Amino acid sequence: MQDRIPGTRWYRVIAPILIVCIVSFMDRVNISFALPGGMDQDLAITSQMAGIVSGIFFIGYLFLQVPGGRTAVNGSGKRFIAWSLVAWTLVSIATGFVTNHYQLLALRFVLGVSEGGMLPVVLTMVSNWFPEKELGRANAFVMMFAPLGGMFTAPISGYIINVLDWRWLFIIEGLLSAVILLIWWLVVSDRPEEARWLPEKEKTWLLGELRRERAAVRAVASVTKAPLKAVFRNRGLMKLVALNFFYQTGDYGYTLWLPSILKNLTGSNMAGIGLLAALPFVATILGIYAISWLSDRTGKRRLWVMVSLFCFAAALLASVILHSNVVASYIALVVCGFFLKAATSPFWSIPGRIAAPEVAGSARGVINGLGNLGGFCGPYLVGIMTMLYGQNVAVCWLAGSLVVAGLLTTTLPKACDLKPSEGLGDMQQDKLATYKH
Repeated sequence: MQDRIPGTRWYRVIAPILIVCIVSFMDRVNISFALPGGMDQDLAITSQMAGIVSGIFFIGYLFLQVPGGRTAVNGSGKRFIAWSLVAWTLVSIATGFVTNHYQLLALRFVLGVSEGGMLPVVLTMVSNWFPEKELGRANAFVMMFAPLGGMFTAPISGYIINVLDWRWLFIIEGLLSAVILLIWWLVVSDRPEEARWLPEKEKTWLLGELRRERAAVRAVASVTKAPLKAVFRNRGLMKLVALNFFYQTGDYGYTLWLPSILKNLTGSNMAGIGLLAALPFVATILGIYAISWLSDRTGKRRLWVMVSLFCFAAALLASVILHSNVVASYIALVVCGFFLKAATSPFWSIPGRIAAPEVAGSARGVINGLGNLGGFCGPYLVGIMTMLYGQNVAVCWLAGSLVVAGLLTTTLPKACDLKPSEGLGDMQQDKLATYKH
């Protein structure tokens, strides 16, 4: 029985990956606290420039997506992430010494490049360790890096800025990456075959499950050795790119402007805003767990992606409608937090359903890289709209982007869904139908 199989991989693989992802998230979003915490005044940054500074990270983020995914499939994701951590450390510390917004723009772009391959690498590493029946939950644990990172970043950043200043925020959180590098190198393994710490019973079961699944995919996939263009020719994967773009526009528009929204809503100091900003990310953890459980339980990946996106949009609109009531508007922002990352677990379970394993690594990079251009558009859109029409109009635009993403979900192929009772033959037929498209 599967429940008698040791679960060592859950804490020896997921835990270090989660920690690294948390640190990366802290480094990318601490700018959202630094800006209202004095950086905007010290560097004369307008709301429009603040949007560019927050979003330019995602332009650089594009460059290593596909190389990262391919490295994890054919080489060592462990080494890739280790070098990324070195870069994060240096860039974050250097940000604490900037004297103008041009230097800040350059460093934020470089930080995006250095973090760019992380998500496709770790998702591919997770797929090396967990069979499909566990993959939704495994991805859900990894995707908790965003809410956990937000929970830590919010109060810590607010406190550091209140006690010291925004420069020390980057220096201290940059040094943290150096500590995590040591933990990563000592603990993580790329694949089950390389892990000496893995119990023999668990290794035998795991390798058997993974070989069976991969053999099933190869039996029906004519694009097993296909080049990168095979990713762009797959209509299902391209729909995921578009969906992810509009999703990330809403996601990072909310995440990177949340401290400023809370400051305008409540008028609190940075320490208070840090505490208020932590609660939505607590809700995010609950949302990820609830939606991933429902997704794995029902196998209806598309449904739960769509539900999460529409509910996120509705909560954003509610925060605007209820703006005159501070408590009610804040509760709506917390509800936004619940659905903020809820769609990610079922979403990232989909590429492996509509692409062969060798293609899925590159596909994750393309989906994440091109989709995360929305991470630039969201913050920039909020900055422009805030300057021209006010913050409430900007938030409504973010909600509209999420609605578009939800509508795109309805066009995804049926092969994205997995029924709990689905047999291996049915999986083969679903994948075959997808490849024919």
